[in-house]
Amino acid sequence: MQNSQQSRANAFKALHERSGIFIVPNPWDAGSARMLEKLGFEALATTSAGLAFSLGKPDGDGVVTREETLKNANDIVAATNLPLSADLENGYGDSPEACAETILLAAKAGLVGGSIEDATGRKDDPVYSFELAVERVKAAVKAARSLPFHFTLTARAENLIHGIPDFKDTMKRLEAFADAGADVLYAPGLKTREEIDTVLKTLAPKPINIVMGLNSLGLSVNELADLGVKRISLGSSLARVAYSSFFKASQEIKQEGTFTFSANTIPYKEINDLLRS
Repeated sequence: MQNSQQSRANAFKALHERSGIFIVPNPWDAGSARMLEKLGFEALATTSAGLAFSLGKPDGDGVVTREETLKNANDIVAATNLPLSADLENGYGDSPEACAETILLAAKAGLVGGSIEDATGRKDDPVYSFELAVERVKAAVKAARSLPFHFTLTARAENLIHGIPDFKDTMKRLEAFADAGADVLYAPGLKTREEIDTVLKTLAPKPINIVMGLNSLGLSVNELADLGVKRISLGSSLARVAYSSFFKASQEIKQEGTFTFSANTIPYKEINDLLRS
């Protein structure tokens, strides 16, 4: 691949600064990343769930290692010319120092962005305290700013997808993360147009990431753009589409003894040609 890390970083930063909305889809390996690049997307972000599934592991249980995450990211960087951000989960450690170290290692892997979340990975205590969550973001920001290029740091408030429907606390965290210097704010689990509008108006002019494909929010790209959303991600959605098709096809073979699934697949030659350099 030809694009330097500096040029990718500049391109990713520019996407957040220009007018209008953009989509950052989530590949889970080099092949899916190459396909997304060929389709014309301008940037990519990894998916912790998609990677976990590909490794035969569950997501969210802390069983995918930092090394596995960064190896996956490096494979995608090598396969495309696009800026790549990564789902860095909780920074692979509870401490602010762990978050900072993860950002520096992510940069070494070729990444130009990444997200740090305030979810602990522990079912009995799913979200870090407010004070620790903010200190973790501050440490990640400091590490990002020490790099010789702009590393776009996304800070995630995870209350809403971990059984804590506390929108007020989510907003408090997002505001504090913005004050700590995060470039992009993200609260997965927003359920209504009104919640999105509140986040956008409260945190303006900071770019806001909205994840689509995980719930029944039902807003189009144009509708999200009209609200003022800057970035749309897809989380595990594309990986789940791929695995769902694989599972249902295998299920048909095993249970029905038929092969009708193949009628709707992309021809071998078309995929092969799509992945040629």
